[in-house]
Amino acid sequence: MSTASREIQLAARPHGEPKPTDFRLAEVELPDPGPGELLVRNTFMSVDPYMRGRMNDTKSYVPPFQLDRPLDGGAVGEVVVSNAEGLAPGDVVLHQLGWRDHAVLPGAHTRKVEADGLSESAFLGVLGMPGLTAYVGLLDIAGLREGDVVFVSGAAGAVGSLVGQIARLRGNTVIGSAGSPEKVAHLVDDLGFDAAFNYKDGPVAGQLAAAAPDGIDVYFDNVGGEHLEAALGALNRNGRVALCGAISVYNATEPPAGIRNLALAIGKRLTLRGFIVSDHFDRLPALHAEIGPALRDGRVTFRETIVEGLDQAPQAFIDLLRGGNVGKMLVKL
Repeated sequence: MSTASREIQLAARPHGEPKPTDFRLAEVELPDPGPGELLVRNTFMSVDPYMRGRMNDTKSYVPPFQLDRPLDGGAVGEVVVSNAEGLAPGDVVLHQLGWRDHAVLPGAHTRKVEADGLSESAFLGVLGMPGLTAYVGLLDIAGLREGDVVFVSGAAGAVGSLVGQIARLRGNTVIGSAGSPEKVAHLVDDLGFDAAFNYKDGPVAGQLAAAAPDGIDVYFDNVGGEHLEAALGALNRNGRVALCGAISVYNATEPPAGIRNLALAIGKRLTLRGFIVSDHFDRLPALHAEIGPALRDGRVTFRETIVEGLDQAPQAFIDLLRGGNVGKMLVKL
């Protein structure tokens, strides 16, 4: 017996900022799960900045979304029907078929969630892909060292907020940028950043210099553009940059201006290294082993911005790109 479901399809490729008309809510009939497959009722789905690049028909590290087909991304849900060994109805699983109410997929393409007192939504954020991005980017890519001064852009988002907290747990000085006074206060008052500033209040370079008069040693880049240029100017000799994202240019319709001071990387002996989190899933157990207990005893905290209903998922994604979230942006289904 088939299952009625709904899904969000890509109706048109966005030009610049996505619009609601670039998406379509469609009703579909899902087949019964076959051998080794599950029927999952999704409870939370993730919207993430990287999805903007997949809406363009360009070659990248991951295939683009297809027109008139459902989008996909991280989701957690409850197993309704199971033909897969080791999974039973009622189990909660993590998978990559978000943007829909229900999904039929192989059990081997899911991971059972053992929440142990935490919200299942945490496995889409602080204990999921964003959390792993922060963990790997700061510790493995940037090579955090004792005494480093760390600067994080987009610091109130899902990734940046954990980058700062991991550095703080290790005794490092942490500086963050965000896009509103409320977010700046959140970084300092709630997350324990040593300093933070609103990048809309003036040139980033000047504000960063005031917050870090002796320079920085690590820059975790979620924004690119002016932030990256300012960080290159502030980095000390042998500084390291983890190039995670460049959300400032994701909606650009023309090639963005180049970084004008990149030559500083030569004399300062800087290391700039890009990375994709999917190359580092072997580090997920380490993330859970270290951050899970820190969440439970309050040494690490996280915020979620939750939007209700699948039909609101496109607007949630648009708001994410506008900076309308604190912490992880999620859609509750």
